[in-house]
Amino acid sequence: MQSAQSFPKVAAMPQFLDTQDAGFEAAFTALLGMKREDSPDVDAVVAGIIADVRARGDAAVIELTSRFDKLDLTPDRLAFSPEEIAAEVAKVTPEDRAALELAAARIRAYHERQMPEDACWQDSCGATLGWRWTPVSAAGLYVPGGLASYPSSVLMNAIPAKVAGVERLVIACPTPGGVVNPLVLLAAQLSGVDTVYRIGGAQAVAALAYGTETIRGVDKITGPGNAFVAAAKRRVFGKVGIDMIAGPSEILVIADADNDPDWIALDLLSQAEHDESAQSILVTTDAGFGRAVVAAIEGHLETLERRAIAAASWRDFGAVIVVRDLDEAAALSNRVAPEHLELCVADPDDLATKITHAGAIFLGGWTPEAIGDYVGGPNHVLPTARSARFSSGLSVMDFLKRTTIARMTPEALAAIGPAAERLAISESLQAHGLSVRARLDRLNGGQR
Repeated sequence: MQSAQSFPKVAAMPQFLDTQDAGFEAAFTALLGMKREDSPDVDAVVAGIIADVRARGDAAVIELTSRFDKLDLTPDRLAFSPEEIAAEVAKVTPEDRAALELAAARIRAYHERQMPEDACWQDSCGATLGWRWTPVSAAGLYVPGGLASYPSSVLMNAIPAKVAGVERLVIACPTPGGVVNPLVLLAAQLSGVDTVYRIGGAQAVAALAYGTETIRGVDKITGPGNAFVAAAKRRVFGKVGIDMIAGPSEILVIADADNDPDWIALDLLSQAEHDESAQSILVTTDAGFGRAVVAAIEGHLETLERRAIAAASWRDFGAVIVVRDLDEAAALSNRVAPEHLELCVADPDDLATKITHAGAIFLGGWTPEAIGDYVGGPNHVLPTARSARFSSGLSVMDFLKRTTIARMTPEALAAIGPAAERLAISESLQAHGLSVRARLDRLNGGQR
């Protein structure tokens, strides 16, 4: 195996690491600890925005939308009218509509299989136990607007909510300068969204959480956004539920030499082009293949439309790691806990059994991560920044609540009640114990 130091110098040079180098562990630990977000201290600003919306309602939302989005609204124009939606949707080409409908159908079919079942049983003491699942009543989805408006994000957020049975589903999507993406409105229509508000930023999150004269509050807010949206979601958590605080996108590809370097290069760039803070990592057993991928990336960066963004991401946060074998590759991947993980190896199913931390796994060279972004079926709202170690991607479960159920018969209470009474006494909670004892005394004819 050639040393990672033999890689050629390139214009957008990522980090090159080799597990056999003496300084590998320190370098890899530094890679894991990289701060990839240049987030200004926005919390104080966001706190002021939320307080303003809570105090002044529609007036604050309208004023802030005019200031930040250069869009002047009135209360009756905060939401798109059915006529406006119809007019915008009519602009969508048949080809784009067909693609969006295919994506919606596949996402719906996948998430329908996630629906959990209620359960109820009687245990050996005669107690009836169980649980049931019910949806949140109302959910608000945040959808980035302007140039970064993604109809796929509408489908990925709204369809699981509707499958879960959410009764009222609304979207907040900013339209800077009045610019509307017809595909976003079509995606909302296909997903069963009830209302689409043309507002964004922290003010939209506050309005969804607390409500205004025109905007009814919701129970849960999901969807990605900028630093101000993320800070607002943090602040309203507790008043409403949220899905997660998403960071910059990331991909890790484990690939052997039996791959097309150009394919792998494009897979890495598919995340790098999202954001200058995105991260793309290649883990390979073959240094020569790693060099070929780097060369292919450099070639694509000459013509890629978002080459400035992708080049900055690849230069500042990209990495190529040469490993001894696939077991070592899996161990490193688990430490990264990537948002997206591609396994481009001869036996991806076997390697997948060794993966314990990843937001989404893509098996084999014919499964680019981009398929997962649009039409694969699984959700593309995934944990970032190593949070796949303890959390999951968006699903119907994010829009459901589990309520436990218990029923005691006299016989069941007689069997387990004394233990409850005993534990209550040990915790000095007298009324707890007495509430059980009163029933036990009735069973015993009033005799202790």
